[in-house]
Amino acid sequence: MLRDMPAKALIFDMDGTIVDNMRFHDDAWERWYGGRGLPFERATFSARTAGMAISDIIGPHFPGADAAELERLAEEKERLYRETYRPHVAPIDGLVGLLDRARSHAVPMAVGTAAAPPNIALILDTLSLRERFATIVSPSQGYPGKPHPDMFLAAAERMGVDPADCIVFEDAPNGVEAARRAGMRAVALLTMLDAEAFAGFDNVIASVPDFSALDGLPALRFA
Repeated sequence: MLRDMPAKALIFDMDGTIVDNMRFHDDAWERWYGGRGLPFERATFSARTAGMAISDIIGPHFPGADAAELERLAEEKERLYRETYRPHVAPIDGLVGLLDRARSHAVPMAVGTAAAPPNIALILDTLSLRERFATIVSPSQGYPGKPHPDMFLAAAERMGVDPADCIVFEDAPNGVEAARRAGMRAVALLTMLDAEAFAGFDNVIASVPDFSALDGLPALRFA
């Protein structure tokens, strides 16, 4: 894996990467767990579960539930999140500038997120970003959540690029691991965790607080 090779495609996680919203997810999860009398470890929850399909997160708590019931339970949590986050939607610093620069060099871009379609709409449509991306991939299309690489591989295939030519932007270890399994380089956004959380991944080429800190990164000097 050539760390400095110019990227030919970009793949973005959404929550914690396009927007800095994970604390709002944590708030919603805390309310959801508390309402069911289930223990909730806020300090570690997002680091362990971010990027997973929500059915994989809640399923173990309800072993007898069918898919429809799990979907209903998941939507309860997601509705709590959307109600509180909606007034705060904003892109992470430097994101739009990177999107503009990639588009000016005809570099295709995709979103690979575990978010539900209404959550995707809240972010991408509120920020008028949907048309920027060649494709959006999520578990709602039948793909397993992260750390499985399937969503990122599907994004690369839809964009017509080799996985090794992609750079993935992620805020969670599950997402960086998914990129590693897909044979893709990753940039870690430190919106949720510090750089130490990503130190063990050999595919991470930068760990930054926001996109403005990526100016001059060789892999983003598009050919």
